[in-house]
Amino acid sequence: MTNHREHPPATHARRRRRRRAAAALLAALVAAGGALPATPARAVNAPHPSVVGAKPAAWTPHALDGTVYRILRIGNRVYLAGSFTKVRNAGRSAQLAMPRLVAFDATTGRIDTTFRPAVNGTVTALAAAADGRSLYLGGAFTSVDGVAAARVARIDAATGTRVAGFTAAALDNQVNDLRLVGDRLLVGGAFQTVAGVTRRGLAALNARTGAADPSVDLRLASPRKTTTGATSPVRVEALDVSADGARLVFVGNFGTVAGQARPQLAVAKLTATGAALSGWSTDRYQPQCAKTIPSYLRGVDISPDGRWFVAVTTGGPFPGTLCDAASRFEFGTETAGMQPTWVNHTGGDTLLSVAITGAAVYVGGHQRWLDNPLGRNSAGPGAVPRPGIGAIHPSTGRALAWNPTKERGVGTGALYATDRGLFVGSDTTTVAGEYHARVAFFPLP
Repeated sequence: MTNHREHPPATHARRRRRRRAAAALLAALVAAGGALPATPARAVNAPHPSVVGAKPAAWTPHALDGTVYRILRIGNRVYLAGSFTKVRNAGRSAQLAMPRLVAFDATTGRIDTTFRPAVNGTVTALAAAADGRSLYLGGAFTSVDGVAAARVARIDAATGTRVAGFTAAALDNQVNDLRLVGDRLLVGGAFQTVAGVTRRGLAALNARTGAADPSVDLRLASPRKTTTGATSPVRVEALDVSADGARLVFVGNFGTVAGQARPQLAVAKLTATGAALSGWSTDRYQPQCAKTIPSYLRGVDISPDGRWFVAVTTGGPFPGTLCDAASRFEFGTETAGMQPTWVNHTGGDTLLSVAITGAAVYVGGHQRWLDNPLGRNSAGPGAVPRPGIGAIHPSTGRALAWNPTKERGVGTGALYATDRGLFVGSDTTTVAGEYHARVAFFPLP
């Protein structure tokens, strides 16, 4: 594949053909999941025929405080989730009190003021329901519409009100990520129990009722501990499911899964009857990074074709490790000792998010550089500036020319590709030298 500067100018007809081809590929990938019951997993990031443009759209709304942690599109409506409390439309001065979850038109960017969910805590995860008319929320909240909802809820996509008949089993701590696979809602986070039963970091709920689903019990254990004693409870930071619904990959603070060594990253097989640990494993995340950071994986995404994935990390610039880097792994044969196909180091800065579109591997965080394996909080030989956001060639692992630049802040925590382009969410306000508060959109050319 080539980066976007190497493509000749496209005619409108060619652009239409490319987008039709991308849509056909996505449909084929989703259709491939027929072996599982009901609806298979939906690919979170859409495949793209090219790298997105470097100039953000002018119409996206602004979140005026807090952080945007998650972005989701359903039909022609886009949802932002996070810790923000106030938003405003692009080109307008009026501030709207719409805390933690807001919807806007995917074409015009206009905020939908009729969508008014009442969520009492931060929302960190979103997943579209199979009916196309509702969505699942995960986070740190404990009530929705004034009714108890312990960290997972289902709401109407048009109004934001709770969906009748869905009451999630109580989780005792925050949810970080969600994926819908058939009749199961896979949940990853910092919780240790579900409905009072031990389920550390990873569990499943019935997608229709919210009841605990015992078919997913992979027994995450052995939280990591550094040489100075720094540690924290078992948790899952991020997870993803292949478009055919057959594979789950998850990352976080654990050392064993189902009694087998799986330092910080594991792959599981999903079937109609439950989940089973795959024989696929790597020991590349066993080494310690910074002494204050016991676990350092922060994001993971599976390619649209389901054959490989990329994991991103924090941890510091330590030679010979996968700290502060994006690493591509092939699923391939289910065996131990798997090694990355390529690694792209930042040279000392955290990566928080990743989105694979086929044309590019987009990464976000508070990084200053890519292509920087010899950097030690500095630009080593060959380093290229990519502040806050960058794109990596999916085959070579080298940074693409795409470099819109972004204010770094804590970091870009949300990357979400639709068939129209790439959404970016974070805690900062400047993208490509322009004001785009906490959310921006890069259209396909």
